[in-house]
Amino acid sequence: MASQNPSKPPLRKPTFTKVDQLKPMTSGHTLTVKVVSSTTVLHRGRAVSQNLRNTRIAECVVGDETGTIIFTARNDQVDLLKPGATVILRNAKIDMFKNTMRLAVDKWGRIEVTEPASFTVQEDNNVSLVEYELVNAVEEGQ
Repeated sequence: MASQNPSKPPLRKPTFTKVDQLKPMTSGHTLTVKVVSSTTVLHRGRAVSQNLRNTRIAECVVGDETGTIIFTARNDQVDLLKPGATVILRNAKIDMFKNTMRLAVDKWGRIEVTEPASFTVQEDNNVSLVEYELVNAVEEGQ
């Protein structure tokens, strides 16, 4: 085994999460999902200092054998999340949108297109349809 660089901690194996285990306002998830559908919700081009910058946002329904969730794909991510594709989402996070969960990958995460998965997506359990209410926890007796 090669000697480890003492200043860098060793990489740890990712722990894969299933869609039905996702909770509001959490991050650091690694999932393998299939893209069920993709709908462009914003496509805007604007001139920024002689360069044309496009902003594209698509809402993609992605899922595994436990359920589905809406994934918000931005710009280059839209090209990777085509219906039928199987992708690995690394360091994904849950954003709240109108009190429902949305999955996203920001600049700290990664999307990898991978081999087609063998599982069948359970489409009748969409965790993005569950509405959450923000509750302030107050200790008893105050």
